[in-house]
Amino acid sequence: MKQRRVVVTGMGAVSPLGLDIPSLWEGIRTAKSGVGPITQCDVSNLETRFGGEVKNFDPTNYMDRKDVRRNDRFIHFAIAAANEAIRMAGIVATPENAEEIGVVIGSGMGGLATLAENLYILRDKGPNRVSPFMVPAMITNMASGQVSMMHGFKGPNFCPTSACATSAHAIGEAAELIRRGVATIMIAGGSEAVITPIGIAGFNANKAVSTRNDSPETASRPFDVTRDGFVLAEGGAVMVLEDLESAISRGATIYAELIGYGLSSDAYHITSPAPGGEGAGRAIKMALKTAGIAPSDVNYVNAHGTSTHAGDIAETSAIKSVFGDHAYKLAVSSSKSQMGHLVGAAGAIEAVICVLAINNQLLPPTINLHSPDPECDLDYVANQARPGKIDIAISNSFGFGGHNVSLALRRWDA
Repeated sequence: MKQRRVVVTGMGAVSPLGLDIPSLWEGIRTAKSGVGPITQCDVSNLETRFGGEVKNFDPTNYMDRKDVRRNDRFIHFAIAAANEAIRMAGIVATPENAEEIGVVIGSGMGGLATLAENLYILRDKGPNRVSPFMVPAMITNMASGQVSMMHGFKGPNFCPTSACATSAHAIGEAAELIRRGVATIMIAGGSEAVITPIGIAGFNANKAVSTRNDSPETASRPFDVTRDGFVLAEGGAVMVLEDLESAISRGATIYAELIGYGLSSDAYHITSPAPGGEGAGRAIKMALKTAGIAPSDVNYVNAHGTSTHAGDIAETSAIKSVFGDHAYKLAVSSSKSQMGHLVGAAGAIEAVICVLAINNQLLPPTINLHSPDPECDLDYVANQARPGKIDIAISNSFGFGGHNVSLALRRWDA
């Protein structure tokens, strides 16, 4: 049977750079930082007091007040991003197509704020005061569930959870469902709302995040020798993936083709990458193989690029091991320099940025890169976006536990 081709027909995003796709791209294009002091909760006693917050977000713009109260912030983000993507794609569920449309939206940590709030209630007021909506507001699969219920999509519906690789897995697996003929259209991505005292304290405890409180906007500095950890961020991003024949038949705008999906495990350590980026390299190689392309066909890599010492070096090594001499002809950049790390939503928002970069033929920057680490010696598009040919882009996502995902996206040319 001929394998179906998968294209992108819609995108949505809620991020530290803004509440929609135009705001996200304007922030990327102008090398803006979305990182600043945390305002939504009391962090005065924490080592890290800044992050990539979503600002001016009103969930009542996307759902009624009763449903806002019954759902965690990570679900609010997922619904907002999905609504934008679905609207862009022009998707409407009908009795004829509802079973052909599915949803895969992941979250790395789910409703942390809801859990913490109800733990305080349990301690201070007793078990009878714990909310009956605590569990459905907290569990990671409910973002995907709520989007399907809101829009009436009755196809495949589930939620991957693989730390920072979560939403890249969601996009890759959603594409596989289309290729296998299980669904025609998939709403795929991720959402995260981890800017809470317990979330920040946990990452402080394992020494993963920056403590550069005196200069939040410059704290995320991937590939720079002065980097001191990643910057925690929140938000959501969603793609509408569609069978090519379906997209053409209904006259949809096609923004890119998803041509490759690679995934692997480091089988090495709970937080540190495998030496030399060996596992990451295997994921990139698989993405190239499933796409049927050569390393030299790739123009741009949106790096995982977290701004951690070991991670940035390992990823640079992985890119060099896969691409050889061509690695020095690639443009490589980290969008986390501008937004921070959206954890379970990172892979999706970075894949969206790849699609936007392809459509605008503009290479996104790595900001705050002023003293490159000698072990990170590629072209990281330092500090300013620049025009550049992008026919094929790779988006990398690597998560705690050794989860590695690479997605390959190609410029659409009818």
